[in-house]
Amino acid sequence: MPATAIIAGQGDLPRLTALGVRAAGRRVIGLGLRGMFDEAFPEACDEFRSVSFLRPTGWARAARRAGCEDAILIGRVGKSVMHRRRFKFEMLQEIPDFYVFDLWYRKLRFDRRSATLLRTLADDLAERGLNIVDSTTYLQDHLATVGVNTSRQPTAAEAGDVIFGWSLLKKTSELDIGQAMAVRQRDVISVEALEGTDSMIARSGELCPRGGWTLLKTSSPGHDARSDVPTIGELTIQNAAAAGCTCIAVGAGEVILANRPKVLAAADAAGIAIVGIKGDPAASLSAANRMDTPDG
Repeated sequence: MPATAIIAGQGDLPRLTALGVRAAGRRVIGLGLRGMFDEAFPEACDEFRSVSFLRPTGWARAARRAGCEDAILIGRVGKSVMHRRRFKFEMLQEIPDFYVFDLWYRKLRFDRRSATLLRTLADDLAERGLNIVDSTTYLQDHLATVGVNTSRQPTAAEAGDVIFGWSLLKKTSELDIGQAMAVRQRDVISVEALEGTDSMIARSGELCPRGGWTLLKTSSPGHDARSDVPTIGELTIQNAAAAGCTCIAVGAGEVILANRPKVLAAADAAGIAIVGIKGDPAASLSAANRMDTPDG
């Protein structure tokens, strides 16, 4: 039976990916990044071992020994970790291999953005015989679809904010500033930067205590789907509701709803509308609720 390796970071996406891989008739070789992977992930794998997040050569070796034809990088590895004061010390504690030093100090010397790091890592692993594939390959049922995905429809004001903000979000994501933005009554409340979506949501709630704002989230143009695909989870919904968000617009086929049925149920319970945007936001907003494919 063919096998796929899953290199797992934080969150439930690695487990959901494992279920998708097994449903496709493939064995799952789980490689959990030490100190990051969720405790439920190993049970979803046919084989499992923990690995150092600073020894990618070991990932490739373990995957090849297990007969894997491809591998998936999935799960959160916080962008802020590379900017901590203790990062270099933590590198030494994890005993990084020579490959990591070469990657960090030579190949990424002048550009250490997380997207660049992950793209370079995936390219180099492919050269070492470990083919990293699109991380959504086995998560198609969990991608946002075109149109309204929830029972609640966006209000006219929320739809107006989506149309107003979507082109701005595409520009900021194109500049690699961030993949999310908060808008209310055509005012941009906040834009995601290094802090991540959940922290941006909390900041939006503080800046707009009256609530009623819309969260926009999508991937950047030319985004490398082998890693770091934008995600909305149940925790995102809980945080958004607590911060006063009432509508979420996401890129259809580009944003993962981490455990889609639960995310949509949580949104319905919180009174938050979720709409998938592809191309013209006005046309996507007027599309019927379609649950069959990421492209509608």
